[in-house]
Amino acid sequence: MKKIRLTILTAFLLAGLALAFCTWRLPSPAAGDFDAGRVMQDISVISREHHSVIHGDARLGVRDYLTERLRSLGAEPRLLDYPGLEARGYEFDASCIVADFPPLAAGADTTWLVMVAHYDSRYPWVPVKDTVCSYGAADDGYGLGVILECTRVALESRDSWKQGLRILFTDAEEVGMAGMKAVYADRKDLFDNAGLVINVEARGPFGPALLFESSGDDAGIMDLYASSSRPFTYSLTNVVYGMMPNFTDFTVVKDSIPGMNFSTVADVNHYHTDLDNFDAADKESISHYGSQIVPVMKEYLCSDKYSDRDVLRGENERVFFTIPMAGLLVFSRTGYLILNIAVLAVFLLLVILNLKNLKGIWGHCLSVLGTAVTALAAGIAVTWICCLLTGAQFKPFGIITGIGFDNTVMALASLVLFVLIARSFLIKGDTGLRIFASMTVLAVLSILMLALTGENFFFLIPLASAAVSVLLWQLCSTRILLLPGILLIVVHGASFLHTLAMALTIGAFGIVLMIAALDMLVLVALCDCFMKDRQGNGK
Repeated sequence: MKKIRLTILTAFLLAGLALAFCTWRLPSPAAGDFDAGRVMQDISVISREHHSVIHGDARLGVRDYLTERLRSLGAEPRLLDYPGLEARGYEFDASCIVADFPPLAAGADTTWLVMVAHYDSRYPWVPVKDTVCSYGAADDGYGLGVILECTRVALESRDSWKQGLRILFTDAEEVGMAGMKAVYADRKDLFDNAGLVINVEARGPFGPALLFESSGDDAGIMDLYASSSRPFTYSLTNVVYGMMPNFTDFTVVKDSIPGMNFSTVADVNHYHTDLDNFDAADKESISHYGSQIVPVMKEYLCSDKYSDRDVLRGENERVFFTIPMAGLLVFSRTGYLILNIAVLAVFLLLVILNLKNLKGIWGHCLSVLGTAVTALAAGIAVTWICCLLTGAQFKPFGIITGIGFDNTVMALASLVLFVLIARSFLIKGDTGLRIFASMTVLAVLSILMLALTGENFFFLIPLASAAVSVLLWQLCSTRILLLPGILLIVVHGASFLHTLAMALTIGAFGIVLMIAALDMLVLVALCDCFMKDRQGNGK
């Protein structure tokens, strides 16, 4: 019987990992006939040479190519020239490209969707030891190619458009958004009737495309984004990105115009280096942009609702996150507070039902905290050793580049941690106490994080999964009811922690490993309950 249980459990764990890492790769009918192959053709031309602000001729070649591509789509592109700019120690001429696709029944008060990407690549810099330049295949060939292809698809329904589409390809973004700043200061008329801005970026060529930033009043934005068939976003990234010294062209307008900012986030070693070339371009990542952006474009361009350019403006912020297959989950601040209260109520009910069997739980809580702190220290130590071996600059909790094997190290360290936690459950008893201790720590951390930041889903979801699963198991005496909780913890945890690790890099691996340890502790405890012939609290 245990062999059957082990087979079922293994199947659920593997299914959870497959859903976490493969869901975003599924084809999306909602994206129409978005063709990543066409985007690849554009990227092959855009990334043929370095084209930063110090590569004037090559950059002009990219500009001319983009101008012709916009003409091929039926626009009459205009060049906005800004000579004699200075930034980051360089002097250069900037030239931005604007192309309008008005609705067939356009008027003076037409509302516009503005799509933005930049066509300059990264100028020389020193990531570790070598001075390199980027070919700009992902950053921002992805943005340019994706916008061109999304435009082609959207134009197929132009006879239904109520709003217009404006394409803005900026120059000199890499040197402090010089082109976007110049356009925004010089040509405010291009933004006066803008109801939505979508900026498309890339911080590495691989992985899912993440909606990593939205304007602060994001209630309407999230309603619109819900039309995406493969959404991938976390409101937490707005908080994290706001604390990082990064910028995009969206930074210039995000406080005045509602908008969305998309980017891949893996792999940082390809970002702003000569590894960002055509050979690294990934069709699946490109397709995921289309899965999200095409439905949003169609909805915005064709709905009467968005004829009011102010409809997406407001003061209602949302808490939101995605879980593979479950899709986009959006809550008002009040609704999210109610969700937290409900989860904590389930957990407290579970504690009350098992109170007589929870003697000694505080010692187990300290053990859980000790495991989490040890994982944090181990992650920092792994980072330090990798930096020592490669000569990369060690920055605890900072972005670290130049460690070519960092992703492999993080994956292996996570696997070792899982094995160690699983082994401890095989050696020690008290599964009931240990699962309650893990849930108790998650509950306390959920309350603290909610109070401090308003974001706690990465603690709340495993807590909710475990509490509901164990409660149903105890009430119904059916161990199969533990499996949905196990599956949800794996799907959410693997997807979120992978994204967090890619975004923050190995420099923040200690934090990632600490959160992973808490997920693993409650996950392994649930698996132990499923496998062993125990009832209730595991005695």
